[in-house]
Amino acid sequence: MPAIKPSSIRDLKDRINIYDVVSREVALKKAGSDYKGLSPFNNEKTPSFYVSPDKGFYKCFSSGNAGDAISFVMETERLTFVEAVETLAKRFNFELEYEQGSSHAREERSLRQELFDLHEIATDFYHEQFLATNKAGDWIRNYWLEGRKFSLDIASEFKIGFAPINSVALGEIVVKRGFSKEAIEASGLFYAKRGIDPHRMGYRFRGRLMIPIRDHQGRVTAFTARQLEVTPKDDPSHEAKYINSPETPIFHKGNLLFNLDRARLEAKPDKPFVMVEGQLDAIRCWSVGLTTAVAPQGTGITEAQLRLLKRYEPQLIVLLDGDSAGQKAALRMLPLTLAQGVESVFIPLTDKEDPDDIFREGGGEALEQLLERKLQPIPFACRSIAPKGERLTPQGKAKAAREVFAIIQKSDSEAAKVEFVRQAAAALELDEQATLSDFRRFAGGQSNYSAGPSPSQSQQTPAPSPSQKTQNANSGEPSPRRAVYSVERDLLALCMLDGDLGNQVAQIVDHEWIDTTLPEGELLNFVLNEFLHDMWNGPESLNEHLESAELRTLASDIYFDAKEPENPERLCNEALKRLLAKFVERKTKELKLEIGRKQATNDADALSLLGELSALSQLKHKPPQVGSLFS
Repeated sequence: MPAIKPSSIRDLKDRINIYDVVSREVALKKAGSDYKGLSPFNNEKTPSFYVSPDKGFYKCFSSGNAGDAISFVMETERLTFVEAVETLAKRFNFELEYEQGSSHAREERSLRQELFDLHEIATDFYHEQFLATNKAGDWIRNYWLEGRKFSLDIASEFKIGFAPINSVALGEIVVKRGFSKEAIEASGLFYAKRGIDPHRMGYRFRGRLMIPIRDHQGRVTAFTARQLEVTPKDDPSHEAKYINSPETPIFHKGNLLFNLDRARLEAKPDKPFVMVEGQLDAIRCWSVGLTTAVAPQGTGITEAQLRLLKRYEPQLIVLLDGDSAGQKAALRMLPLTLAQGVESVFIPLTDKEDPDDIFREGGGEALEQLLERKLQPIPFACRSIAPKGERLTPQGKAKAAREVFAIIQKSDSEAAKVEFVRQAAAALELDEQATLSDFRRFAGGQSNYSAGPSPSQSQQTPAPSPSQKTQNANSGEPSPRRAVYSVERDLLALCMLDGDLGNQVAQIVDHEWIDTTLPEGELLNFVLNEFLHDMWNGPESLNEHLESAELRTLASDIYFDAKEPENPERLCNEALKRLLAKFVERKTKELKLEIGRKQATNDADALSLLGELSALSQLKHKPPQVGSLFS
């Protein structure tokens, strides 16, 4: 694949605002001149993630991650550098330039980008089949309108489609568009072991209702296909009511929630997410105005999905089907919500109730009636483990309590655990103090049962906005976790902020002065070399040139924290003096050891080494300075 021109990458970064990139993933709030939100890298309750639109960088105090818009996309979407650049370019309608310069070079794409493009084409194809003015199109629209009771407007909004029973048209389209064999095979839409001849390929989806699955950014990554009367008998998955795309480089079902791309824009404290069981349930909710509904991809809820939800809104209403499978899924989900700090309530349904039917008949207002039944997590768990009406023996109650204890243990709050145990005691009709005592034994005596925070919590200090660090002492806010500062870090910050100063430092500092065994020293050596060879293009260009991920993060971290000093020359000279003193101390020890060995053997070279020692001492007491040499 041809390389993207560095100048084109710089133009892209100048074009986009990092706030627009990050806010797609993290709910941000203004904090001085910066923005803050919950970390997308860690599970946390107090925001420690900051974005500086002025500098174009982000920093996560809880994980130590830092970077620019490109590295943010690389981290959150698990992309390579080139893939992240191409993703941002497409998202912001920016045309990249490639080193080869030809139109063919510009059309070459990464595999991931090819897969996204291919799925968009497939979505349009299936939707066109749904709208086609032929016998198959009339049949599928009638099924949608009369069988499922949805409108055509909803079908258009969600790009609902139909996979033709016997057609090679989709294969012909993707081959004609020039998609690679690798992308066609990896898409999961075709069976291409015999090559990519459209007439010889197999087609995964035939005679089924097609529901596009989008990631939280709105990109189609897969499909769910619903069985129909016309699904052919020779379909290998004919008996399956629903089949999904297989996992691919762009589709991991445990990391994705259906309709999150729309629901995340609607969710807020007084309008929490609603978890339903299937895609059509979520579409039904949307169609009646319940716009925060999401659904998993035919599997149990995962921690990754809950973390994704919590980025936007920590409250969740769980409304899974009332059958045995739905209620078991809710119970499996419960400890995960406690572990992730998601504030959930559960609405129990009878085995004859289905969310699709409820909202089709009652509209969005039906949710208000359902919420009258809502249960907090632990009462719901007790009801599921020991249903009302069942007369439990004392041993049965103790067994049920232990099952509930295992769920309570997942909570990350000691105070919450105590309250949960009290709720369990009330729900199971047990003595509260005896139940607390049993839970202590169950937990192995490791929990602290005071109402205050746990020791681990009390030691964690969330980070305030970098622009507000000086206010902490008076505001009562906790202080940020302090980075370990070094002279190399100080010089790097000064050089990044002031290119003229960087040029002067590069001409003064000898390579030997820098301890390159330290990451900061290695980075300083690289930056000064860039200045020395007139290749410095600003701190924003470092991500393009640094091969080490550790150094890229370090550079972003230093630049994010860097503040314009009142007297940069004075600070720079002080830093140069400290850098030189470190070098002289290190070198003096080496020379003294070498002199001792030379003198022991009456080696004449000992005199020249003594001269070096004297020169080092003079250099230390009269270090070179910026400003005076370049004024």
